[in-house]
Amino acid sequence: MTKLAKDSESSVANRFTRAVVFVNVHSGRGRSSKFLPRFGPVFRSHGISVETIETSSAEELTAHAKQQIGAGVRLFFSAGGDGTCQGLVNAVYGNDVVVGLIPAGGGNDFARALGLPANPISALHVGLAGEPRPVDLVKIVTADGRVRLYLGGGGIGLEAATAQHASTRYRNWPGRLRYLAAAIRAYAACEPSRIRITLEPAEGAAVWQSALLASVLNTPTFGAGIRIAPTAKIDDGLLNLVLLDELRVGRLLLLLPRLALRGTLNLPALRTMTVRRLRIETERPAMFEGDGELLGPTPVEIEVVPRAMQFLAAKQAKR
Repeated sequence: MTKLAKDSESSVANRFTRAVVFVNVHSGRGRSSKFLPRFGPVFRSHGISVETIETSSAEELTAHAKQQIGAGVRLFFSAGGDGTCQGLVNAVYGNDVVVGLIPAGGGNDFARALGLPANPISALHVGLAGEPRPVDLVKIVTADGRVRLYLGGGGIGLEAATAQHASTRYRNWPGRLRYLAAAIRAYAACEPSRIRITLEPAEGAAVWQSALLASVLNTPTFGAGIRIAPTAKIDDGLLNLVLLDELRVGRLLLLLPRLALRGTLNLPALRTMTVRRLRIETERPAMFEGDGELLGPTPVEIEVVPRAMQFLAAKQAKR
């Protein structure tokens, strides 16, 4: 192969000479930290020098990220799960940067949507050999005035309760099993609540309805690969609203083997629609969860932010 041919096939990421990797020391049962010694050689093989920064809180990550942006760094990596990446996105949003993912957490649904392998080192190789891809993000304003961006899935009801159990009681369980165990625990105590959803532009009058789960997703999956919105795309300028009125225990028991093995969710009562902006109100106070993190109380205003940020993704086949 000639040098010209090699140059034409070189990684898009190689226009960068420096990168910073933020490592969540708590993510994936400490899995991120175990891979730390292997990051450097991968970056160097792509001609990039790298600094790794271990963080234990969103505040700490934000402070370090802003400092690195001030120092001229434009390539940032998150080593952890969706929650870690959410923290990085909120820290660097609005700056001319590219974000990469090293999936080493419990969920990794956004990395999956980018076409990255599950293995952290393989995902790093694929990302650095890939190309920056503009993707949508989800913007939420909670009742307490907090503004936050999230990447993949969020919601109230069963989903929020599941996320809370997954990040506490079952945080050391592996992958999808962690979310399934958390969902069963949440289901035992979760009852349908009264909610009202207002769409913009309006599609008829908003009415109060009963819902066990109300989710707003940007990715096809949540909970480490559970396919709740299989048609969702991270770059179509749309969000997927998913509603479930009820789920009887018999149906749940039938679902569990298929969920555990393949992540498929076959529920005739599951209603889905595409939206760009909406408001969710609840009769009783409730917390909204996004990317496994509790973001704030209802009512919430949610909208898609199209092509909000560039992420390193697997190189797409030429058509």
